Amino acid sequence: MVAVTSLGDDVFVLHWSGSPVEVYDARTFTLQRHFRIPGLDSPSYGLAASIHYGCLYASDLHNSRIHRVDLSDSSAVKQWSVASCPAGLSVNKEHNVVVACYGAHKLQEYTTHGTLVREISLRQLGLFNPWHAVQLSTGDYVVSHGTSPGAVYVVGVDGQVLHSYDQSQASNVGPMSGPRSLAVTRNDNILVADESNNRILSLDSSLSSAYELVLPVDNGIQTPIGLFLDELRKRLYVGEFGGECRVLVFDKVQL
Repeated sequence: MVAVTSLGDDVFVLHWSGSPVEVYDARTFTLQRHFRIPGLDSPSYGLAASIHYGCLYASDLHNSRIHRVDLSDSSAVKQWSVASCPAGLSVNKEHNVVVACYGAHKLQEYTTHGTLVREISLRQLGLFNPWHAVQLSTGDYVVSHGTSPGAVYVVGVDGQVLHSYDQSQASNVGPMSGPRSLAVTRNDNILVADESNNRILSLDSSLSSAYELVLPVDNGIQTPIGLFLDELRKRLYVGEFGGECRVLVFDKVQL
């Protein structure tokens, strides 16, 4: 597995359980330093960074916790408990942390200090195993469900499904299989790491159309699971689960 995010000129990469967070220079891609997150000893499929607070968040799947690292002092770590099996993380425009709780079938939103702001139960909607959630400019949440066949939904803050893209959708790209990480552009276009189909899809905010991104890479993309979009650099980072577990970097991506 590879979780990846970026903040300023730093790119953060986390591979396996108990491994250190690697920090690369976004300009040269050279390794600058690394640090361990105390207490993070289970898989972490979610990394997110906050420029507002200057911190890094990591999900702790088996221990159902979020770890917050002060990037000015990587030994300064705060953690708090969340619902079962947190997977993907994102930071919204209120600088809160949005957690997709895979095992509890919920979305939870927390302040940077671990105070619960909002909880949305997806089970009552018949939606299970959310993998990642990102808030759109409308305030609604786009949510991936890491199943096969897979699905992506837009859910309102009131917990109602507004749009869906699943196996019943008529589309020239066919069904998704194991959609994982998401990224959202300024225009609310949605990128999806379609893991088992070895591709990245782009959907509009109403989930009514989709196409596959053309991303040149030797041997193709191998089971993408991590995704991060740096719009300032027009750069897309893709973390692979299979093959060599690479981090792929694509510049000047047309979205």
